[in-house]
Amino acid sequence: MKKFKALATLGLASIALAACGAQTNETVKVGVVGDTATQIWENVAERAADEGITVEVVTFSDYTQPNRALQDGELDLNAFQHTAFLADYVAENDSDLVPIGYTFISPMGMYATEDITDVESIPDGASVAIPNDPTNGGRALLLLEAAGLIEIDDAASYTPTVDDITANDKNLTIDELDAAQVPRALGDDDLVIANTNYAVDAGFVPREDAIYIDTDHMDKVNDVYKNTIVAKAENADSETFQKVVELYQSDETKDLIAEFSAGTDMPIWAEGDDPQADFQTIVGE
Repeated sequence: MKKFKALATLGLASIALAACGAQTNETVKVGVVGDTATQIWENVAERAADEGITVEVVTFSDYTQPNRALQDGELDLNAFQHTAFLADYVAENDSDLVPIGYTFISPMGMYATEDITDVESIPDGASVAIPNDPTNGGRALLLLEAAGLIEIDDAASYTPTVDDITANDKNLTIDELDAAQVPRALGDDDLVIANTNYAVDAGFVPREDAIYIDTDHMDKVNDVYKNTIVAKAENADSETFQKVVELYQSDETKDLIAEFSAGTDMPIWAEGDDPQADFQTIVGE
């Protein structure tokens, strides 16, 4: 399969190929996080050019910037976050961003130092690095609960904090860091619980290196962790944006997701999806 050259962090890729016979040439700026997402969206951009749409891929290094850039009009779309993260951002910032298409569900994995080979060998008093944002940090805590290492108050829903831990028999120490820094904390911490994109960018192969992957236990993973393509509410029904979603949701994209994630990320879109309705259910909880 054709490889696509990764962009430098915070780089800008502009795929401005003229579409043969196209009557229009619209430009859509899409914000993503990480090299893997950049390569996948470069492929979407090449196919969009044939439809008379110029897709510019803007690559960010962390999760804090793409929503602000979209809200401020610097982007037209972004594609980096799951529904829970978006819901938290909207609530905290009185934002009108909405999901317009699903992409994939990405595992969260637990990685350990060499002396820890599985969950059962985690020692008492081990330190665990997790993301410090509410949704990804909450998901990391839910992973620890699913692995049988802690217990969490049921009232915490999908955004528990360390204060919601009701049992911690191994006396684990929780170290909260920026999500991008978590994988690189391994060694300083005995365990790290990382998002797949950051784990891959740090050199991990999730299927080989993780001692626990939450999506291997889908009955314990909430649908709010589906990743989405996001737009401003006023532009959610844009025909151009919906065409970009359609181009993303293709068999070619499925193949690239499988290749670049080493089979860990799972395409999650389906005919009849209504991400906006799903989102309203979540934000109404």
